[in-house]
Amino acid sequence: MTTRVTAPSSAGSRPRGLTILGLATLALMLSGCNMLTRLSEVGAAPEMSSIQNPALYHGNEPVAVPMPRPVALDFQANSLWRPGSRAFFKDQRATQVGDILTVVIDIDDSAELSNSSERSRESGESAGLGGFLGFEDELDKIFPDGVDNENLVDAQADSVSRGNGTIDREEDIEVRVAAMITQVLPNGNLVIAGRQETRVNFELRQLQVTGIIRPEDVTSTNTVSFDQIAEARISYGGRGHLSDVQQPRYGQQIYDIIFPF
Repeated sequence: MTTRVTAPSSAGSRPRGLTILGLATLALMLSGCNMLTRLSEVGAAPEMSSIQNPALYHGNEPVAVPMPRPVALDFQANSLWRPGSRAFFKDQRATQVGDILTVVIDIDDSAELSNSSERSRESGESAGLGGFLGFEDELDKIFPDGVDNENLVDAQADSVSRGNGTIDREEDIEVRVAAMITQVLPNGNLVIAGRQETRVNFELRQLQVTGIIRPEDVTSTNTVSFDQIAEARISYGGRGHLSDVQQPRYGQQIYDIIFPF
């Protein structure tokens, strides 16, 4: 009588399909955390988060921005004001690297253009050969239908081209954004740059502005108009669920680019 002994299977011999299924289930659970949170709030208002350290909002990363050169403090005896301080008799407008000013963007632009063109061309050519050293009669033997020597070549060409184009554009943007002076040019002009992000639900709106301004164009309220910015680069857009729905899918965009017709 023969007795067969079967050793228990080790963990390493676990079926690979079960391992993949477990990983897929774990990934699905992690991706569904937001779904579980939303399900838990059915019939109730969303819970507010607890008070936290504001420095942790952006991953506790230190902010590094252009700053002016440090100025050594020079205290004078019996003086109420420190030299260089921003007080009653000092201009509060932005003039140094690191100072902040407000850019007023009020674009109310419209353009309308209509263009039409038409071109027509017609041409004709005819040629004949009455005699060619007496061999013209031999052509009847070569071509069974015969040849008219007086009308050997007859060509006609017609060309017609029409084009119509219409542009009707209207834009209206009215926003304000805080910008920072990032550089003071040798002639005194100021390079500014500012960015603003606003997120509402699942839509993120972004506003960016960069350019060069004159210190004289900064008003007493520390603002500057967008039309006084040289080399202005103004971008207003965003991304999110709504923006994604309004855009064609990537495959359609690629198809529209490479399709020649």
